This record gives sequence, structure tokens and C-alpha cells, in this order.
Amino acid sequence: MLLWLLGAALLGLASGFYLPGLAPVSFCEPGKDEVPDCRSTIELFVNRLDSVESVLPYEYTAFDFCFENTRKRPSENLGQVLFGERIEPSPYEFQFKKAAVCKKVCTKAYDTNISSDKNKLDFLKKGMLLNYQHHWIVDNMPVTWCYDVEDGQKFCNPGFPIGCYVTEGGRAKDACVVNSNFNEKDAFYIFNHVDITIHYHVIENEQLGARLVAAKIEPKSHKFDCLKPANSLKGCESWPHDNTLLNILLLWTFLLSIMNSLVIVLFLSGMVAMIMLRTLHKDIARYNQMDSVEDAQEEFGWKLVHGDVFRPPRKGMLLSVFLGSGTQIFIMTFVTLFFACLGFLSPANRGALMTCAVVLWVLLGTPAGYVAARLYKSFGGEKWKTNVLLTSFLCPGVVFADFFVMNLILWGEGSSAAMPFGTLVAILALWFCISVPLTFIGAYFGFKRAGIEHPVRTNQIPRQIPEQSFYTKPLPGIVMGGILPFGCIFIQLFFILNSIWSHQMYYMFGFLFLVFIILVITCSEATILLCYFHLCAEDYHWQWRSFLTSGFTAVYFLVYAIHYFFSKLQITGLASTILYFGYTMIMALIFFLFTGMSKNEILHCFYFPCSLHLHFRKSS
Repeated sequence: MLLWLLGAALLGLASGFYLPGLAPVSFCEPGKDEVPDCRSTIELFVNRLDSVESVLPYEYTAFDFCFENTRKRPSENLGQVLFGERIEPSPYEFQFKKAAVCKKVCTKAYDTNISSDKNKLDFLKKGMLLNYQHHWIVDNMPVTWCYDVEDGQKFCNPGFPIGCYVTEGGRAKDACVVNSNFNEKDAFYIFNHVDITIHYHVIENEQLGARLVAAKIEPKSHKFDCLKPANSLKGCESWPHDNTLLNILLLWTFLLSIMNSLVIVLFLSGMVAMIMLRTLHKDIARYNQMDSVEDAQEEFGWKLVHGDVFRPPRKGMLLSVFLGSGTQIFIMTFVTLFFACLGFLSPANRGALMTCAVVLWVLLGTPAGYVAARLYKSFGGEKWKTNVLLTSFLCPGVVFADFFVMNLILWGEGSSAAMPFGTLVAILALWFCISVPLTFIGAYFGFKRAGIEHPVRTNQIPRQIPEQSFYTKPLPGIVMGGILPFGCIFIQLFFILNSIWSHQMYYMFGFLFLVFIILVITCSEATILLCYFHLCAEDYHWQWRSFLTSGFTAVYFLVYAIHYFFSKLQITGLASTILYFGYTMIMALIFFLFTGMSKNEILHCFYFPCSLHLHFRKSS
């Protein structure tokens, strides 16, 4: 009986559970008996405007549209500010089930003889030339624009353009293509009229009113004050079905690409694991079959470098700093994706993903300082103050410097993505007042702990490394090592870059988490395999090589981002180009530290050479 009551209670909690900020809102018709917490006013909010031809987003008011300044602006979290989102109240407001037909919002007139009016008009024309898109929000849903495409299908876009342009040669650009009436040469058509249709679903058997399920818009360009539009509010008992076939085809295509990527990563991971296990098993079996002492003394391969494998690497300070920063990014990525899989960081919860990532990075200074100090001490380093300062400021400082330069460009262009000075100071305060002290705490415990005891004493005189073949030289091995991890992610990388630069919504966090796990496994296996081959070639400089082998995946990421820029994007303008490559360099650096550290310290904590030495002692 107790178990039954407990199960019923859990089911009750599950049925009433909603993620923070994502609880549905009920709407009721005004003037009737309204149930508690049931609204009758439908508010429409406006967000920043962006374009696939420019990296610079702008606030809604930058284009001199009709705006509302009497209502309070919704509060924004840190992630929204970093992404340049600027949500503001709009002059559009509706009453549930009350049609608003031909409602005038405002009138704008421009005199080209006045410089201020001419500048506003020129900026508006520039926005139409670059196909800037509105992004309106109703009940936390994007207002979508659906238009006809080939084969009688419809394509729905979470945004609509501010206007379009017909060239001097009569060629219609962008949205002018969908309307044959836009045929005047060298003319700008601004969408000064919108028909808004709101779909809702009545909740049956519950006195909860209705729930909004979709909001669609049809932008138009009129020379008249008013044309008689259709009703702006439409009731339905289910989701709209006007483009169901197209949605199914797009979803099926997306699922096929996901399965293709999954097959690739599983095949690569299995292949690397099989080669590594078979090679190790063959070598160990050969060493164990030695019958005489004379045979045992004829050592070769990795058995010859057991006295040098624990020799501290060159630039051990820098390597330990990279590993500490990589640990910070690795844990941050893992926890962020884990919460995203649970639904707490869904795209509907705007800015939550970036906010979570930044807060986690700030709070993870302790493991960064600990790993950097621990490894630096194992290298025999004694400059602990320099180590902890570099861990705190080197990699974050490079990212912040790049970001600050990009922010100056955004400030100069008047973009909404420019971070306000107060937010910039707040981020610096989080860095200096929280992250840096936590890094010092982690470094204190890392240096305080006893050093790693090596199972064999390092030779005083370094062993001479024999002439290496082409495939065992450092650069070819590093270049080959990054191919396998990049093969795991290049399909998923396309969708991620689309969501960032083409302003599409990304929501496949479950699959992204799976790719993340397989990427870590592939980086570990590829690095250990190549490190083993290098030790067999009597090259004991493995520490930096193991980091760069998987870290070189970031170089392939950078090359792919350059290819994506020239082949997929339509970005024009010097400022947008600089911003694209500036932000890409930040992502490449973070990816370099993440993949270099994605072996989870197995290799860099010397377990691999320790295991080789233990096998050597047993076989001898």
C-alpha cells in the first residue's frame, strides 16, 4: 500500500512538472468567467534583427520601426546579452478571440533633405539589401513566416524580412521573389503591413482555458492605408497541418544524417580499439615467449626507452597550463551538455545554455589549478606562482582579448551584439573575483600533494633517438591523429555552424552528447595508439605529442570553418568577415584545449608508460 501511494505521488509530481521558465500559459476570452491564472491579453515581443549576409545584429529600434516605450522591457540573462538578444515590447497587442482588423499602428515619413531622415532611410535600405529579418515572439514562440516553394509545398521560417529589393535589371531579390507584383525596377519594397494568425488549442475536460500553439505572419507591402485582411485570430483544435509532408521529409533527412554520423563514429572507434588491442597483445605475447636470458637482453622497441619515458618534457610549464585549462573546458562542456539533455537548457529557455556554460567555467577554476599544479610538479617544476598565474590568465586572457576586439568592432558598428560596459565589468569581476581565487585554491592542493612516484628511475644521460621514418616523425603523426576525431564530428559540426551563423535553432542535444562521448573515446584511442607506435620507434618525447595529436582536430575544425564561410555563407562586408574569423578563432582555441585534454588525463598521468614498464618487468 505504501509503495502504491509513493508511486501515485511520483506520478502526480511528474504530471505537474515543468522546467523553469517553460510552464505553459492559459488564455481565456475577455469578458467571460475567467479561471485563475488565465490571461486574456496576448503580448507580442520583438527581438533583434539579423541577416545571413551579415554577422552584425541590430536592435529593433535601430531601424526606426513603430515601437512601444510605455511597457517595461523583459529582463535578460547573461547568455542573452552575450548572444546579442534584445527583447522589447512591441506596439502589437491582441485580445484572445477578438479579431483586430486593419488596425493602424503608426505612420512614418522621411524627408531626404533632412540629414537625420536621410540617414534613417539609407539604413533601412541597407537592411533590405542585406535581407535583415524580424524575429517576433508570442507566448515564447517564434512568429513564423510560411511561403510557397516548389511542388506546392510551404516553407516556414522563424522570422520575416523587413523588405526586399528589385535590381535595376528587374531581378527580384530575396523576398521579392515570392510576389509577382514586385516588378518595378530599382525599387525597394518595405513590408508595412502584416497579417498575424494565432492558432490555439482548447484544453478539453479541464477548466484551463486554451493554449497557444503557433503564430504565423504574412508580411505585405501596400501603398494604401488599409487593405481588408483576413481575421487575425484563428481557432483550431489541433496543430496546423499546412506543411506536414515537408516537415516529415526534412525530419527524415536529418535523422538519416544523424544515423550516418553515428555509424561513422562507431566504426572509427571500433577500428582504433581493435588495432590497438591486437598490436599490444601481439607484442606482449612475443616478449613473453623469450626462452633464454640472452634473448631477454636483446631488447628492442619500447623496452629500450623505459629509462627515459618519464623525462620531463620541454616547455613543461606551458603544457601543464594547457592541460589545466583543458580540464576546465572539458568538465564545463560535459556538465552543460548533460543538463541540456535533461531539457533544462532547451532553446525555449533563451540564453540558458550560454549562461550555464559561463557560470560553470567560473566555478571550475579549482580543478584547472589542481591539474596544472599537479602535472607541473610531476615535471619537476618549482615556479608554482608562475604556473598558477599562467593557468588563471593565459588562455582566458587570449579569449578575452579576442572578444574585446570583436566587441569594439560591434560598438563601432552600433550592433546590438555589442556587450554593454556594465556587463563587461561584471564578467571581469566573475573572472578576477571568483575564477582566479578558485584556481589558486586548486593549485594549493595540487602542489601540497605528494608528487607522482615513477616506477623506474630516469637515466641521467638522455638516450639518443634513432633516425625516424616519415610516419613516426612528430608532424606527420600529429596530422594523422586529428583525422579520426574530426571524422566523428564533421556532420554534426555542420548543424552547429548553421545554428550559429544561419540563425537556425539547434535542439539535438541528446545526439550531441553522444557525439561528445564518442569524440572523447576516439581522441583517447587514437592518441594512445600513435603514442605506442612512437615509443616502439624509441622516441620517448610523448607528452607534447600526445596533447597535440588529438588537439590537432582543432586545425581541421578551423579549415572546415573557412570552407564553410566561402561555400555556405553569404556574408559580405569587412566588419562581418573580421567578426566571423575572430569568433572562429575563439572557438578553435577552446576546441584545441578541449580535444587535447579529452583523454581525461590518462596519458598525462603516466598510466600508459607505467603499464608498459610493468609489462616489461613481468616479461623479464
